[in-house]
Amino acid sequence: MSKESEETQPANQEVPENQTPPVDEHAEEVKESPEPVTDQPSGEEGEPVDSSEGNLSSEGEPEDDSPVTLESIAYKELVEKSEKADAHWDRYVRLNAEFDNFKKRAARERLEAIKYANEALMERLIPSLDHFEMAMLAVEHAKENSLDSIKMGIEMVHSQLKATLKESGLEEIDALGKCFDPAWHEAVSQKETSEVAEGQVIEQARKGYKLNDRLLRPANVVVAKAPVNSEESTS
Repeated sequence: MSKESEETQPANQEVPENQTPPVDEHAEEVKESPEPVTDQPSGEEGEPVDSSEGNLSSEGEPEDDSPVTLESIAYKELVEKSEKADAHWDRYVRLNAEFDNFKKRAARERLEAIKYANEALMERLIPSLDHFEMAMLAVEHAKENSLDSIKMGIEMVHSQLKATLKESGLEEIDALGKCFDPAWHEAVSQKETSEVAEGQVIEQARKGYKLNDRLLRPANVVVAKAPVNSEESTS
């Protein structure tokens, strides 16, 4: 093939597949500058996410990476003691109020107990009072030959009253014929006699009473005294 035929080939002749196209040595290479790629995650609407939110504890609270100092420990202990002091103060206020209410209630109950202490005794004495009134009515309508029945009625009332008082703990002090005891007896006089030993109670002017083991009223008694003549004869 001649050079003329090669020059007359059309410019748009297709290049076979097994041949590479001619490279223009004068073509300018255009290098595009790559954009910087950031690995920073974005939130909604493309806003950057604060990296401090990622340092969360297992409970969802931010971890405190600040170093532990003596001041922080002392402050924590102070807060705990302050909370305990507040709890103790509230408890003290409640207990004080309850104690005041208890004292008022106890004082009221004590006054009521003193006021109505003889309630049970009065209930037992009412029947005896009724019998006394019946005896007084009988005396008003009594005849001369009915004195025995009046006496019998009075004796019945007296025995009933004594039984009622005895059930309440009242006892008579039997002093007649016993040696004088200043703990239970009160001597009103002395009488000379040789029939009994000196210091023995020969008369009882008024009965004495005691409630259980407590003296209510001593018995008024007359105490025997040795005669003066007998003392001179023995000397």
